Amino acid sequence: MPGLPFMDMQAITSALRAKVGDSSGLNATLKFDCGDDGVVVIDGASVPNTVDNTDRETDCTIAITRENLAALMAGELDPTTGFMMGKFKVAGDMGVALKLQRVV
Repeated sequence: MPGLPFMDMQAITSALRAKVGDSSGLNATLKFDCGDDGVVVIDGASVPNTVDNTDRETDCTIAITRENLAALMAGELDPTTGFMMGKFKVAGDMGVALKLQRVV
């Protein structure tokens, strides 16, 4: 997407960690699965919340490209529009994905 700065997985993980902070309000685990680029897992069930790149089972998984995740975080991709356009897919607890709007 033009205008977006390049964000590698380390930059995305750091930015999500800053946004999530100690308490995301998710009360669940969520994984962004960016395929070959890797994963970012938000553990909103732990206190304090953690964000890391260890692939594991989560309550909700969002399959998304690294580029679309960066756009979502930058506010250049609306979550509802992105979902409806098939820019990402949600598996597991959809309620967790809906709570994510408070975080990203």
